[in-house]
Amino acid sequence: MKLSDISTKDPAPDSTPVLVSACLLGLPTRYDGKPLEVVHLPERFNGRVLIPICPEQLGGLPTPRPRQEFRGGAGAEVLEGNARIVNEDGVDVTENFLRGAQIACEIAKLAGAKEALFKDGSPSCGITRVTMDGKETTGLGVTAAALRKLGIKIIACT
Repeated sequence: MKLSDISTKDPAPDSTPVLVSACLLGLPTRYDGKPLEVVHLPERFNGRVLIPICPEQLGGLPTPRPRQEFRGGAGAEVLEGNARIVNEDGVDVTENFLRGAQIACEIAKLAGAKEALFKDGSPSCGITRVTMDGKETTGLGVTAAALRKLGIKIIACT
């Protein structure tokens, strides 16, 4: 097969790969290393290729790992360099989150993903809520913000 033999047309909507927070599929990638019960995926994802990702692991953080929270802003502000992410031990892990988001974006581009189903509340994958300066607040995680900038639809799973 030659590169010119590969179709450049977008696949049908029902066959487009979907990025999924790995923890939602029961993989032990959460900060505490404990697997979640596998979620019932929305029917619209039936038959589609699911690509499990954990941006925090992709960014080099171990599992288990200390809890992390935003300081001075949420995901979009971290991408702009105006906020940080610090773990409960006081260690700045911003670079790990940025690296994980960058790799997740590359995976999305390579796979042709147009949607992501993410675990809400996560500092990487949060869609409607994150923890900032010790309080739960409205905001996007770093990877969710980066993928949204690429035009990928982010869907929350609580």
